Amino acid sequence: MDVQNMEHVNNQNFFLGLGRRKRSSARITVLPKPKDSSESTFSCQINGQSFESYFQKDPFSLLKVQAPFKVIQEQDYPFLEVRVNVSGGGLSSQADAIRLALSKALIQMQPNLRQLLRQAGFLTSDARRKERKKYGLKKARKAPQFSKR
Repeated sequence: MDVQNMEHVNNQNFFLGLGRRKRSSARITVLPKPKDSSESTFSCQINGQSFESYFQKDPFSLLKVQAPFKVIQEQDYPFLEVRVNVSGGGLSSQADAIRLALSKALIQMQPNLRQLLRQAGFLTSDARRKERKKYGLKKARKAPQFSKR
């Protein structure tokens, strides 16, 4: 943890969120700051990369991550710096985990956003997981080919 993060820990100026989906897990830190001269209302770093470069091969996942920002963009909120650590799973499940964690962190920051994010469906965790393989089958449900003779 560097010196800048220690200042935020002491001042309690940051908000944390944790999201999971399938095998992926995302930890998010949201730092509200005064708005700079940039057009964007947020900057996002995912595992040290910008979120555009992290999700460049999957534009649908990029839209999933941007969705909570579009909901709060209609409101007047400060510039947000978002740092994400995500691991496990594929890009799609990582994007869902990031979206859930970001929504939880935004609610910590502004509790009145809960209704907006709930209506958009960003606070609902997708509980589906991979089904285990069963004995005598090739996969969870795939059976070997049946031969009558």
